[in-house]
Amino acid sequence: MANEKNSFSESYAKAGVDVTAGYKAVELMKKHVARTATAGAIDGIGGFGGLFLPDLKGMEEPVLVSGTDGVGTKLKIAMLMNKHNTIGIDCVAMCVNDVICCGAKPLFFLDYIACGKNYPEKIATIVEGVAEGCVQAGCALIGGETAEHPGMMPDDDYDLAGFTVGVVDHKKLLKPDTQKAGDVLIAIASSGVHSNGFSLVRKVFTVSEQNLARHFADLGSTLGECLLTPTRIYVKPVLSLLEQVNVKAISHITGGGFYENIPRSLPDGISARIARKDVQVLPIFDLIARTGNIPERDMFNTFNMGVGMIVSVAAEDADKTVAALEAAGEHAYILGELVESDQGVIIE
Repeated sequence: MANEKNSFSESYAKAGVDVTAGYKAVELMKKHVARTATAGAIDGIGGFGGLFLPDLKGMEEPVLVSGTDGVGTKLKIAMLMNKHNTIGIDCVAMCVNDVICCGAKPLFFLDYIACGKNYPEKIATIVEGVAEGCVQAGCALIGGETAEHPGMMPDDDYDLAGFTVGVVDHKKLLKPDTQKAGDVLIAIASSGVHSNGFSLVRKVFTVSEQNLARHFADLGSTLGECLLTPTRIYVKPVLSLLEQVNVKAISHITGGGFYENIPRSLPDGISARIARKDVQVLPIFDLIARTGNIPERDMFNTFNMGVGMIVSVAAEDADKTVAALEAAGEHAYILGELVESDQGVIIE
């Protein structure tokens, strides 16, 4: 923008805020943002508002569905490893994976980065990850904000949050109240810890640069590489599934694990019964439990345990659902069933 050429405050710079660094960061991130352009995206970034023209043709009653979230203390892992180009994927995932639980297609995304000091190359690298997440989700990155917080945050620290807006025809909203005893739960595998429970993870491993560099045979990687694995984005496979199967409900297994998230999509009087032996737990969770001597119930109440999403379908649709998800590139399997009970989640 032309007015940016004359925008500089020596007094503000002395207070710790360099507005010109913000302009440089925007220039550096434009190539990443361009990758996310979809048919509805209007103009580029840098204005006062992000513009999007949705294609609502064929929808009788469009319903907007919004979701917002951050990355949490997983950011500390990225900072210690000085690797910032994937953490944005987590930010997008935590938002779009929630929206898809209603059956909605994410349309666009905006991010917010607060930092102690604006290092333009670093900010652009963070946005690179956000853009990659948007590409995976099929939504446009139409804007965002970066704010310097000198004196409030150390220079190298930052926080990342964002939000998305999706749309679904009212008649296609998922109907969890139609679930009944005998329906089947299908697990969609996670890529790891995703972006939840990292306060406990950091306590268990006393996270440091040295500890993150340790190689574990069970993980097939260093601890840091495993923990920084981006959250899997399930939007495209689930949208494909919704075209093929009558999905009744979807649970995104985030903070609170099985015990908090599954009941959010269950009607009164119905519980999820899961056999512990049927849960395909990833090695990282065994390592966390063993290292921290964490009770199994706490593990299932904190982490996804290798299950990123759970889909509820009628028993006759179970095999078709697994096949459709596998064809879309996900690892899916029958996890359990619904029963008449008020316990919420029964793991036995």
